[in-house]
Amino acid sequence: MSTPVTTIETSMLRIATAGSVDDGKSTLIGRLLYDSKAILADQLEQVQEASERRSGAGGLDLSLLTDGLRAEREQGITIDVAYRYFQTARRKFVLADTPGHVQYTRNMVTGASTADVAIILVDARHGVVEQTRRHTFIASLLGIPHLAVCVNKMDLVGYAEDVFDGIVREFCALARQLGVLDVQFFPISALQGDNVVDGSEAMAWYAGTPLLEHLETLSLADDPAGHDARFPVQWVIRDHDADYRGYAGTMAGGVLRPGDDVVVLPSGVRTRIAAVETFDGELDAAAAPMSVTLRLADNVDASRGDLIARAPSSDEIAPTVTRLVTADVCWMAEAPLRQGARLALKHTTASVRAVVDGLDDVVDISTLERVAAPEQLGLNDIGQVRLRVSRELAVDPYALNRTTGSFILIDEASNETVGAGMIR
Repeated sequence: MSTPVTTIETSMLRIATAGSVDDGKSTLIGRLLYDSKAILADQLEQVQEASERRSGAGGLDLSLLTDGLRAEREQGITIDVAYRYFQTARRKFVLADTPGHVQYTRNMVTGASTADVAIILVDARHGVVEQTRRHTFIASLLGIPHLAVCVNKMDLVGYAEDVFDGIVREFCALARQLGVLDVQFFPISALQGDNVVDGSEAMAWYAGTPLLEHLETLSLADDPAGHDARFPVQWVIRDHDADYRGYAGTMAGGVLRPGDDVVVLPSGVRTRIAAVETFDGELDAAAAPMSVTLRLADNVDASRGDLIARAPSSDEIAPTVTRLVTADVCWMAEAPLRQGARLALKHTTASVRAVVDGLDDVVDISTLERVAAPEQLGLNDIGQVRLRVSRELAVDPYALNRTTGSFILIDEASNETVGAGMIR
């Protein structure tokens, strides 16, 4: 007897925070955790002791709840990506506190790559600065569908409405330039708690909701189950005695059901789904991001790295099968990327070798303009790169599917990840 498909978990929200140094990202996260009662007693005690050692006075330094590395606590900055998990009565949250420094752009890309919403902090005293532009550009490049712009430290500008309105106008101009559609603005004081979890009596002119309520009620438009059906094959399960062959993996988009006509890529062989299975039995359907095993009606040659997609129709876009990939690449290594470089490339479950055919441009973050034909990409640079791979890959544009439209580049000598790519 088959069991019904599991509904997609919509109560989980993935958040990335970004802002310039000292804008108060870690304090904001600490305030969210503290005011939502998501801190254990022993954690609170440790933070209280660390706060007293740092300041020599009373009071709780909420930033220490996320600044976990010793180097961060000594310098009062965020270097690594600090992940925190908490929940309210309405929703569960995975929150990534990403670095604000220019030299840690790669860390921000890592932390924000799976986010549903980006919280971008702006210091009310300074307004939109270069780092704000950088972080907003990266958020748009990564396809994060929602932005929550928190104008922090309103207490230091006398909770002035005109200061907030001026920053909103400036940021809206930037959002239009980048094509960002969903932006919400919040005047807050993370230190004092204004408009973070609770409303603010000091800003009666603000008629919107506090930040946490917005995050609790945000509707996720980028539901992976709403995409075209994609299933990267991770493992082939064989039982020769039972004449059984199944293909295990995680749905990267859409829904597949028994009886659906599918195509195995890059070979292009067509077949149909015979069954959708889990350890607990057969399912009526598999929806992203479920992990399942597919059985196919025909004995086709499919292996790890192949992609099973619904057979092309008028209402679905087929993946592109190619050996030439053009992508925006964030370069993460000290040694620069140059034309002719040879690297390993990992795309979904496929691993291939890649050669850099050309560097088309590099982004000037200060102006958001693309400078053509750079000689190299340096550490934390972002630019358009053309790659030639050793065998065909089935890919989508990153704007259509963040899983099948992305890849990482690996230095084969050190086995270190040196780049992250988003396919154009």
